[in-house]
Amino acid sequence: MMTEADYYAFFDDYLNNRLEEPVRQNLERRLAADPVLAERLADYQRLTGTLTAYGQRLRLSDKLRAIQAEIDAEEEEVVETGRPEMPVMRISRTEQWLREFWHGHRATMAVAASAAVIAVFATLLGLQLWNTSNQPGSAGYAKLRLEVNQLKNARAKDRRAINQVINQLGVAAPAVQGKFSGTGFALTSDGYLVTSYHVIQGADSVLIEGRDKQRFRAEAVFSDVARDLTILKVNDRHFQGFGRLPYTVKRTQADLGEKVYTLGYPREDQVYNDGSLSARSGFQGDTGFYQISIPVNPGNSGGPVLDDRGNLIGVISGREMDVQSAAFATKSSYLARLVDSLSAAPNPHTYNLPKQNQLAGQTRPQQIRKLQDFVFVVKVFSK
Repeated sequence: MMTEADYYAFFDDYLNNRLEEPVRQNLERRLAADPVLAERLADYQRLTGTLTAYGQRLRLSDKLRAIQAEIDAEEEEVVETGRPEMPVMRISRTEQWLREFWHGHRATMAVAASAAVIAVFATLLGLQLWNTSNQPGSAGYAKLRLEVNQLKNARAKDRRAINQVINQLGVAAPAVQGKFSGTGFALTSDGYLVTSYHVIQGADSVLIEGRDKQRFRAEAVFSDVARDLTILKVNDRHFQGFGRLPYTVKRTQADLGEKVYTLGYPREDQVYNDGSLSARSGFQGDTGFYQISIPVNPGNSGGPVLDDRGNLIGVISGREMDVQSAAFATKSSYLARLVDSLSAAPNPHTYNLPKQNQLAGQTRPQQIRKLQDFVFVVKVFSK
């Protein structure tokens, strides 16, 4: 009679293709005819999968503790390291039961999940989890900053022309090969704009360019990495203001199913796209974002999202990988609260948000004609 350990060894050989072909075929016929045996195999797979995941967490926990110990050792000599606190791994009740189960049934489970297999998968997947949690973008999420590859191969006279324009604006000529672009839009009439933080991340200089090709130097005055927002201010002696903004910033939640649209710069010309608000939360349930069914592309990041009445409801941030029409936008209600907080805090900047909506009751083409002069391409230069 086969013991439980015998079944585990047999299933392990089967799943790892170590059985001879006649034995394998006989087992597969038994599995098809015997639901009890099939369920036992399924239980084995679930258990070994859980143990493997548990081993991964234990080894990752040990790795993080070792790293933390190294940091603590360094901090005994250097008071400020500038390095963030490492995350702490906590053991759930289920994992505590697994720990006790593992120690109580080590001999039986030795074949089911060898230490070598757990070590290899724990190292690879543990490092993947660590890297993912510390990257600006999550797995499956694409941020939409556009790398302008054409400029990398620009002819010498083109590069001279670009540098001449930048020098006229009083900006030091940047390294051309590091150019990116996104979208931004006016926040106040006196020179403040909004874009996505990742659009200007690492920038040495920033230019905004309107539909009329007029360019102005801008600088970041506040960034919120968690909500992927940056407030820019035009810093140029030729700038005379944006004029009266035609839209208002919505301070409440938008409704599920609302028709929405955006203008942006996935290429040199403005591009319009529309869709609807498909979820009140963003990627992986983040409540600071909306999900919208608008097709967006690199360069759309930082673009405004408006409803049918011409209210700003969000700022384009990114999209789900391989899902063209699943885009995400930072909520305007958060932007409004952020501006209120900045205005109330002691700082040299005053933000006067538009209070009258000129787009309500207009047809979509009429709204776009009034909106398009307040949406800009954000050009980023870095060395």
